[in-house]
Amino acid sequence: MTHDHDLVLRPTDAQRAAALAPPPGRTGGDLVVETLRGLGATTVFGLPGQHALGLFDAVGRSDLRLVTLRVENNAGFAADAYGRMTGEAVPLLLSTGPGALTALPALAEAAAASSPVLAISSQVPTAGLGGGRRGHLHELRDQAASFRDVVKSVHLARTPSQVPTVIAEAWESALTAPHGPVWVEIPEDVLRTETFLPQVTGMDATPHDLPPRPELTALAAHWLENAERPVIIAGGGVIRSDAAGKLKQLAERLSAPVVTTFGGKGAFPWTHPLSLQSWLEDRHTTDFLEDADVLLVVGSGLGELSSNYHTFRPGGRVVQIEADLGKLESNHPALGIHADARLALQALLETVAERPDPTAPNRVRAVLSAVEDRLASQDLTLEQNLLHSIRSALPPRSPSFWDMTILAYWAWSAFDPKHPNTMHSAQGAGGLGYAFPAALGACLAEPGTPVLAVSGDGGAMYSIAELATARQHDLDVTWLIVDDGGYGILREYMTDAFDGRATGTELTRPDFTALAASFGIPATQTTPGTLRADLAKALATPGPSVVVLPAKPRMFAPTHV
Repeated sequence: MTHDHDLVLRPTDAQRAAALAPPPGRTGGDLVVETLRGLGATTVFGLPGQHALGLFDAVGRSDLRLVTLRVENNAGFAADAYGRMTGEAVPLLLSTGPGALTALPALAEAAAASSPVLAISSQVPTAGLGGGRRGHLHELRDQAASFRDVVKSVHLARTPSQVPTVIAEAWESALTAPHGPVWVEIPEDVLRTETFLPQVTGMDATPHDLPPRPELTALAAHWLENAERPVIIAGGGVIRSDAAGKLKQLAERLSAPVVTTFGGKGAFPWTHPLSLQSWLEDRHTTDFLEDADVLLVVGSGLGELSSNYHTFRPGGRVVQIEADLGKLESNHPALGIHADARLALQALLETVAERPDPTAPNRVRAVLSAVEDRLASQDLTLEQNLLHSIRSALPPRSPSFWDMTILAYWAWSAFDPKHPNTMHSAQGAGGLGYAFPAALGACLAEPGTPVLAVSGDGGAMYSIAELATARQHDLDVTWLIVDDGGYGILREYMTDAFDGRATGTELTRPDFTALAASFGIPATQTTPGTLRADLAKALATPGPSVVVLPAKPRMFAPTHV
């Protein structure tokens, strides 16, 4: 009798030959590289360091494309963006101690945005493990502990034989919904020591599907098709699961208005008659959502930014579809459906009946008109014109990446991304310095497509070193730096909260155009009136460029206070 597992485990003649005569001079670093190649990796990001040299040597002898940035955190942002654009797990290679720790903010952003970054870090030699304080350079008592509460999962390899399995497990974890960053740690001696193990072949790390429970989608469908005022909130999970088309089908079948969260921008067409766009930071939208008798939340935990700073109080039933189990009902009681957004939306489409409602577009227009009237009373022409100029200059399918800056806060609510997965920001974890290195990662993910990064002058200083990376790889990135002389949003917050005082917000900064030129990158200083033309020219010119806009945009008045 033949068993299935006998068929799976029986090696081929080629595998037998490779096992009997592996190439000489291979190390633990080669085991890492061979496993990554077997899993489908083509591009890796990172910075070399003393304990990781064995790994980088192996990468250098392979056909993997290595992209080295100048700061580990920026390498993490670039890997994050590459993962967001491609949906692939992206290796991020780091060295022990300071190098690894420097990447923590980027991994926090990847975790908040469910980006599949595979961080592989070296560690001190095996003999120095265990917190014995042997005095190795870069030694930490428990390096993995610094990452355990940030990443999705932690994976430790302590011998060469463990390396392929550990990396495959981490790869599978990163790509199983919800996607997220994972941590792999391998000691220096394991990476550098020659190995007699045969070449790694036949790797498989297929992520698990996360389908919805049918009794839950059946009840959700019943509620939705019998609702009087159904509304949909579409979050980043719709983008990550490539479910924008299914969302549109469901919204049209139910005649349900749709608002997208800031992380879900592009999940629903901006100008669709049922589109409430992204005006979550407006009381008119909040009131409309509260009035829904059935609210379908897809791929969002309804956190601070998605709930108008936790002032949203749903008045009807809530159905929440979410791949992250910890986010189900974390803010509001709901019919929680633990599932991938795409699979859950498909299940609803197979179940829910059509629900015509010719009044829905009129109700949507009334909300958007009320939002427009509120903004018109605040003298915000500059800010609206700046966004219009950027949108007009940016090709429809070009990705844009936004730092934590006033213009980005505007863009969260007011910018039309045109297509799914083309607008990204650091709103997940909220750290500075995201936009430019992330845009570099997107350039590598989509070569030949111009990419836009938008930063303030304060956030730009976090990423200046990566001008060298953009030049070295000749990437098609345009960096718009809005120079308002400091941390503009913090200046506003402090001035409003502390009797007009702002402390630590004013910054001495360089001549950004001259600084870019010193890297061999063309730069232009523009004005609000010439921004559209200057930005369009920069985006149309191959290679990196910088556009500097001296301006002091303001935020629209909040409605949550």
